[in-house]
Amino acid sequence: MSAIEEADGIKPVNLAKVGKSQTSFFARFLHFACSVRLGVSLLITLALACMIGMLVMQQNVQGFENYFAALTPAQRLVYGRLGFFNIYYAWYFNALLCALSLNIILATIDRFPKIWPFASRPSVTVPKRWLADQDQNSSLIVRGDEQAIESGIARAMKRTGFGEAKYAEKNGRKFIFGQSGLWNRFAFCSVHVGLLTIFLGGFLTAQLGNTGNLPLTPGQTSDLILDTAYDLDNVTQITKKLPFEVTCIDIQQKLIRDDGSLSPNNTIDWLTYFTIKDETGIHEGFVQMNRPFDFRGYRFFQASFTSIGRARTISLEVTPESGGSSQVIELPRAGSAELADGTKVIFSEFRGNFRIGPENPNEDTSNYENPAAVLQVFPPGEVLQTATAFGPEVGDIPVANKAVGGYKFKLLDYEKVADQHILSVQRDPGANVVYIGFALLSLTLIGTFFFSHKRVWAVIEAGPDGTHEITLAGNTNRNRSGFDEKFKELEKAVSEEIKESHQ
Repeated sequence: MSAIEEADGIKPVNLAKVGKSQTSFFARFLHFACSVRLGVSLLITLALACMIGMLVMQQNVQGFENYFAALTPAQRLVYGRLGFFNIYYAWYFNALLCALSLNIILATIDRFPKIWPFASRPSVTVPKRWLADQDQNSSLIVRGDEQAIESGIARAMKRTGFGEAKYAEKNGRKFIFGQSGLWNRFAFCSVHVGLLTIFLGGFLTAQLGNTGNLPLTPGQTSDLILDTAYDLDNVTQITKKLPFEVTCIDIQQKLIRDDGSLSPNNTIDWLTYFTIKDETGIHEGFVQMNRPFDFRGYRFFQASFTSIGRARTISLEVTPESGGSSQVIELPRAGSAELADGTKVIFSEFRGNFRIGPENPNEDTSNYENPAAVLQVFPPGEVLQTATAFGPEVGDIPVANKAVGGYKFKLLDYEKVADQHILSVQRDPGANVVYIGFALLSLTLIGTFFFSHKRVWAVIEAGPDGTHEITLAGNTNRNRSGFDEKFKELEKAVSEEIKESHQ
């Protein structure tokens, strides 16, 4: 054990003297549990588990069914038994996190008492031979008043960034001590806190998080989200209740080519307008492709859409059956308009591929092969009637020229939009905690490796004929090349201060 370790109050325990009692076994266990070697091993194992999670598709990822079907029977058996398909929720992954967290906590508790003396009892008086062994040391002999020399050295230390000097006397020698960056010794605590904060955020997300899809059709209200639970190749739909109601007001799809389909390759953006009703009132919400919406810890963002072609607005040419000039009316989805004679026209439905009879809900009509608008016509004093407005492509067929309620209807134009937008709703209570942990970890690592704890000592010994021998020495816990420059700066400052004290 070196003299400076004794001066800093670090007294290593000789485990060889400990007997084989229950206490000694517990001490050996704690020593192993808080060891750096164990911590590094756990980190490497955890990294390997995360790598497996990236290489093996997880069962909650879209497309897992096809991936699972493409595996060999042996792969399915081995991966399934080892929990590779859901590794982030496997018992051994959580056990690794708990063990690593415990190792970090115990390592902090074990190391802190050894570092605390640097702050509580800094080593002001140290053996002169130890100072001579430091990489940075020098000595000079000066004349003058001892008190003035001490004051000059203290001013030089403060001027060069070593803070307020501490004084001590031992065996006829005067000691002056200065230091900077003491906090760097305790930076490991912040690193450990940052890691534990990240682990805590992940735990909160895994235990309290909530994820699901929310299909939204204009005019509909829902407080339910749908999630898919996977157990290898078994898929189960789960319904989860939200603490508020979501009402869709409008959906819109901006296309690259208006005459193209609703495919993502032809889409610039998806826009969804809705309101949220809870105990505090009604709140407006808006989501587009790169603009999520946050409410009460829930985040809404665009996930997908149904491939059923609808129209957000339609433009109709209305011609009286009895003759006369035609008029053009614009109708929004589920909107209505009134003609000159009081006839009310209601936009009831739009089909991208119209056929007689009920619509097939599973048919992909995003290409608009045979678009048509279904209208409700209500002439004054008559019953409600249904009309179908076709585009000019089929305007010559008899059903397209059939008058309803005294009018013929022709579809001139329409704004394409999907039947539904599907929003992904996520509640991630650990997200902000994880961000704070990463920010703390990043700042701490920068502070740890770009700064250092620097200590310097000056020992003054009285010599014959009024001379005094000054021994300067110092050390640092890292960045030795930077400390060399700092020490040279201190030497120069000490010489200047002593010269000024003689004038």
